[in-house]
Amino acid sequence: MAFELPNLPYATNALEPHIDAQTMEIHHGKHHATYVNNLNKALEGHSDLQNKSIEELLGSLDSLPESIRTAVRNNGGGHANHSLFWQIMGPNAGGQPTGELADAINRTFGSFDEFKSQFAAAAAGRFGSGWAWLIVNPDGSLSITSTPNQDSPLMEGKTPILGLDVWEHAYYLKYQNRRPDYIAAWWNVVNWDEVAKRYAAARG
Repeated sequence: MAFELPNLPYATNALEPHIDAQTMEIHHGKHHATYVNNLNKALEGHSDLQNKSIEELLGSLDSLPESIRTAVRNNGGGHANHSLFWQIMGPNAGGQPTGELADAINRTFGSFDEFKSQFAAAAAGRFGSGWAWLIVNPDGSLSITSTPNQDSPLMEGKTPILGLDVWEHAYYLKYQNRRPDYIAAWWNVVNWDEVAKRYAAARG
């Protein structure tokens, strides 16, 4: 079964003024769509792989045929990463998490502000293209990490619950080279209810 580009859960202008509509249109309709198309192309002729979920594919890259491994890594990672990215943002969002997720963040990082500071540092410090993540480790603990290119924490058996795209295509039209400004604005569109759901699901 072919992978499909997911619909945005809101209008392309819904995250204004923090993320502009033109960036959303290009980012979702062009960049993400290309990852999906190229992933499907890579899997053509591999019927045994076409029924696997993106999580299964990325979690077992070493077992894939060498001829398609890089294409699945790059495009499958791009599809998984962006599918999460659209979901963990929303209009009328921002603020702070509550409940178990808030408790876990405070326990792990000391405070929400300290978490934001460490996460922003991971995003700003990622050289070139990549992502910053809040992940749930196999033991249920939280960590901040970053990955290059379209690599996903799923490739290491970890569950991303919050991700920030720091490829230039995610922010350059509005913020040019001011990545820290983009990071600061992005907190205003984080959908903490969705992140909390993913945290609960990851912990079982």
